[in-house]
Amino acid sequence: MALTDMAIRKAKPRERLYKLYDERGLYLEVTPKGSKRWRFRYRHPETGKERRISLGVYPDIKLKAARKRRDEAREMVDAGIDPSDARKMEKLSRKEATEGTFLAAAQDWNDNHLSKKSPGHQERTWGILRRNVLPYIGDRPIREIKAPEILRMLRITERSGLVDTAHRALQITGQIFRYAITIGMAEEDPTPALRGALAPVKTKHMPAPTDPAAVGEYLRAFDAFKGGAVVSAAIRLLPLLFVRPGELRTMRWEDVNLEEGEWRYVTSKTGTDHLVPLSRQALAILKELQPLTGHLPGGWVFPGGRSPLKPMSEAAINAAYRRLGIDTKTELTGHGWRAVARTLLHEELGYAPEVIEHQLAHAVPDTLGRAYNRTRFLKQRKEMMQAWADYLDKLKAGAEIVKFPARH
Repeated sequence: MALTDMAIRKAKPRERLYKLYDERGLYLEVTPKGSKRWRFRYRHPETGKERRISLGVYPDIKLKAARKRRDEAREMVDAGIDPSDARKMEKLSRKEATEGTFLAAAQDWNDNHLSKKSPGHQERTWGILRRNVLPYIGDRPIREIKAPEILRMLRITERSGLVDTAHRALQITGQIFRYAITIGMAEEDPTPALRGALAPVKTKHMPAPTDPAAVGEYLRAFDAFKGGAVVSAAIRLLPLLFVRPGELRTMRWEDVNLEEGEWRYVTSKTGTDHLVPLSRQALAILKELQPLTGHLPGGWVFPGGRSPLKPMSEAAINAAYRRLGIDTKTELTGHGWRAVARTLLHEELGYAPEVIEHQLAHAVPDTLGRAYNRTRFLKQRKEMMQAWADYLDKLKAGAEIVKFPARH
């Protein structure tokens, strides 16, 4: 019996992979994890041996489209062509057509370098490449691309008012050229010749309040947030930890030690091991959240709203701020808490800059040349994180603001 859209939608995963058959060699595989893959079974035109090829994944490929692909494959078989061999030849032809191009180098760089970065960084970086670089030099042989051609490409982005994006596109292009040199696809990087050729970027800092009274108002607003429990916990925890929002949203339960009051992870920007001491207030929020998300697949402390297998959206925190009436362009962003903490910990609580910078996971060597170490200043940082949480509680309660003497 032929398959129907209804039967496909209702097909649930079982303990073992199973198949739903359509007609003329087409069937759907349903895996134990719930994915659904189209397959076409046929016999080799010459040997008569049974073979199978993939026709895509449901629901990206619906039933009608899968049948069309099956019919195209059957036509090949009837003409004496093995669809699997034809697919391999087509893939080889595409590879040969792009061999040596900037696109080929970019894809190789993506597979071996960019893919190791955070998902958000990958998406932003490849998005700039896709929009601002590849349409202009993607199909060009990388050895033939010179500085004037790159500048003409960048001017298009610059003239549209996206000066910062133009600079970022130049930086990424240079990274790809330098990678291409290491694998023998290029001999030189033309991008250094363009230093100073683009209009300077006007530095914009993330909005962040440094007035203690204003900070207290924001904290009270966070406590009154009426959204989901996961986002509510995130916007209350971020000021206490002042990590990068992307690091908070990808926090995993396996990295959190509630007994020791520590969170250990690898920073997204510098790739270094980092340790965040957890104050009593931070632990209370995490313990409140653990029964809700601690048992979910994926292991995320802050799972996404659509699937527990993915972390909370990058936009969730700033979206919550906007729901509270906070202007994320002029008042406050999630990232802004780093600047708030840096300023107030030093100016109001008197902590030494090197202790604060270490907690911010800034890989800045000290006067003796020692690089960042996640356990350095640990005793001072534990004390500082608890003092910071207590200070925020006072601001939230509207208590009198008192400056503390400098600490070392």
